Formats: sequence, structure tokens, C-alpha cells
Amino acid sequence: MTEKAKRNYTLKVWRQKDAHDAGRMAEYRAEGISPDASFLEMLDIVNEQLVRKGEDPIAFDSDCREGICGMCSCVIDGRAHGPGAATATCQLHMRAFEDGATIVVEPFRARAFPPVKDLVVDRSAFDRIIASGGFVSVNVGSAPDGNTHLVPHPVAEKAMDAAACIGCGACVAACPNASAMLFVAAKISQLSLLPQGQPERAARALNMLKRMEDEDFGNCSNHGECEAVCPKEIKLSNIARTNREFIRASVCSDE
Repeated sequence: MTEKAKRNYTLKVWRQKDAHDAGRMAEYRAEGISPDASFLEMLDIVNEQLVRKGEDPIAFDSDCREGICGMCSCVIDGRAHGPGAATATCQLHMRAFEDGATIVVEPFRARAFPPVKDLVVDRSAFDRIIASGGFVSVNVGSAPDGNTHLVPHPVAEKAMDAAACIGCGACVAACPNASAMLFVAAKISQLSLLPQGQPERAARALNMLKRMEDEDFGNCSNHGECEAVCPKEIKLSNIARTNREFIRASVCSDE
């Protein structure tokens, strides 16, 4: 079997030393890249070349590289995670780009995601939103006890679909308002649908939505860009459910 023809690209990458640096676009050549290489593997190759030249490598986040951890946050050619549908940056392969293409790579841009260096931003605001939701206080017991409360299959499916959110922040980067509503809605939805999430249901909705506002995320105006770029295809219906949870919690504040 013959080896697939290697490809060459021109990269325009955002470089920024720290949060106080003005930042700039820098141009690099990515040569001899396999079309089967992932986007992050391509950046690894470019960084190896930069290190050999004594230059500072491009800083970017990554961890599992399997589309699970949500670390690989890049805006590629103006789209969060790049041109692939339901794909994280680490799952994007170079065969998605034509040989000789110029590729623009930038960090997620939002006031709530302050820059750290190059393509790395601080997304700890998401952690603080999760922490504000508190814990599930129900003791679910052993596996047999966990089946005491039957969950209808359609409800379980909706909860699992919401729980698939990996917290990457693509929804924020894509939203013209830099809203985190899809992320927050996924986290609220998954527990509001299940028996274990009922005791803190009202407090969870109020606290997480308040924390989202405090973290300086924008308001949701139903553009739908969040759903379009979400690597796990979290649905806008979760936002509608969360709005109902907020109204319910606000009216029934004694729950």
C-alpha cells in the first residue's frame, strides 16, 4: 500500500505571551503533514520545528486527544473546533483541509475566558459554575438500590444526552454574546431529569445561573451557534428546560 501524499499548509496563528501582551498573528509553514494526522498532531510537528530553531513553541491545551476531556479549545478558520461537525479539535484531521491551504488558528475569545498564552485561555469560570451547583445529597446505595426508582427510558436518554457535555467552551466561543447558557443548561438538565437531582433541584438552578451571570458571560439570545459547534451536539432544548427550571425555582423558592 502506497503512503498517502504529504501536504503543506500555511498557518496564521495567534501568539500572545501573557494576559498583558497585545498579541499578534504569526505565520508558519507546516510541511510534510500526513492527511491522517490530527490537527493537534500537526501543531506538535510545527512546535518540534520551532524548538529546533530555538523559538518558543505554540502553546495550546490538550489532554486525552479522544474528544472526551474538552481541553482542545481552538478557533480554526473562524469556527470553534474547526470545520468538522460534532468534532473536537483533537478529532479534526488534516484531510479536512486542501493541500496548500492557509489556516487561521485563534484562541476562544470571551471576556469570561481571559487569555493565558497563545491559544490557551483560562476556562476556570466553568469550574466555579459547576461548584456553585453543589452536591447531590441523595445516598443512592448499592447497584440494586439504585434501581428502586425507575427512570423511563426517554427521560434517561435526555439526561444522558445532556451529561455528554465535555465543558470545552465552544458554545461560548461561537456565541455572539459569549453566553455559557448551553453549558449551564446541560449541567442543570442532566440532574433535573433524574430522581437523584430532585432535593437540590431549585437551589441548583438558581445558584448556577447566578454564578454564570457573575462570571461575566453574556445573555442567551437564541442564535443557535452554540448547538452548531458543540462537539457532543447538546441541543437547545436543554436551554428551554433550564429556563423552565429557573421560573419554577423562582416561584417555588421554598422548595
